[in-house]
Amino acid sequence: MKKRIVITGIGLFTALGHTVEETWANVRAGKVGIDKITKFDDPNIRAKVAAEIKNYDPEDHFTKRDARRMDALTQYGVIAAREAYNMAELEQSQFDSNRFDIILSTGIGGLNTLQDTQTTGLQKGFNRISPYFIPMSIGNMPAASVAMEMDLHGQAFAPITACAGGTDAIGIAYRNILHGYSDLAIAGGAESTINQLGVGGFAALRALSTSEDPKRASIPFDQERDGFVTGEGSGVLVLESLEHAKARGANIIAEIVGYQSTCDGYHMTAPDPEGTQAKRAMRECLEFSGKKPEDVDYINAHGTSTPLNDKIETEVIKDVLGDHAYDIKISSTKSMLGHGLGASGGVEAAMTVLTIRDQFIHPTAGLQKPDPECDLDYVPNEGIASQVKLALSNSLGFGGHNATVAFAQYQE
Repeated sequence: MKKRIVITGIGLFTALGHTVEETWANVRAGKVGIDKITKFDDPNIRAKVAAEIKNYDPEDHFTKRDARRMDALTQYGVIAAREAYNMAELEQSQFDSNRFDIILSTGIGGLNTLQDTQTTGLQKGFNRISPYFIPMSIGNMPAASVAMEMDLHGQAFAPITACAGGTDAIGIAYRNILHGYSDLAIAGGAESTINQLGVGGFAALRALSTSEDPKRASIPFDQERDGFVTGEGSGVLVLESLEHAKARGANIIAEIVGYQSTCDGYHMTAPDPEGTQAKRAMRECLEFSGKKPEDVDYINAHGTSTPLNDKIETEVIKDVLGDHAYDIKISSTKSMLGHGLGASGGVEAAMTVLTIRDQFIHPTAGLQKPDPECDLDYVPNEGIASQVKLALSNSLGFGGHNATVAFAQYQE
């Protein structure tokens, strides 16, 4: 009999809240966390809006010394991990720290540190840069920092699969526990790239929306969509074997029942127009879970608001679910929180688990003019109470990375 893996903790740090419940309340209400960029002012960059973390003071969470040695990416990851750990009511005496994994993705790494250090080097000389430049900028540091703070010694790993990274992190943690390598894990993703280098880079790719209206910039499945909006933050889950969770009397929020990851092998940035491998990721995730297409109640879509993604993802869902695709609810968290890159899979998995917990589906905000080629039920503008026993979360990343994870309502 296949080992069962459950979710016992959630952590969120986003443009709509510094905690799980604050973020979830705002997302349920369809609030948009996107606004004019305040972190820099560069008239030459065409993208003008982003989903920035608001009212954030690092010294509310870290000592001044520690904050100076951590990129915002790492700070966000640690904050969300703390919340998830606390929600799970974990105590060191309840687990073997050698069997506790920390798997946190980032799409790019410490880009704020990279930009700031380059500026310092050019202005003052590269012999004057911070000795902490390397450890602050490398992508494994969120996972390593959580391990150090919480005294954990399982696999500390940073999967770098672009915008699918957070989902892959959760999937890898799931497989580690499933196959007996670990008992529990903190898994998800973190990102902080709202600076000239990050926004300028995506704008140069013509990947970002150029709308200056925060409510009409990230509009997945809308016929006027013209690109994604950069977001930042972190989203993580605590995964735990059912027997381990029961032994310590943990509160079980939901169950993770499937995962699959594939690669298009097609193009650096564009998805395969046939969606062949994205379909396989969804289909094999479902097959592994032992569920059928008609069992799916909800999909948290990748839903980026780019012309190609939303059209192709719609076709992928139709192909995998058949006629049942028209019976389910689908929504895009990115319509409110922007695209958190390596964090997005973690954030959206958390949203999917909360959907199951509360039996409430959050809306796709800003969907005013439905694209005729995107003709499924994307829950436009207002959330809805709905029975959700099985839900999928899709992620698709640059380089052709596809990942799907399946969550179910927990039953004895």
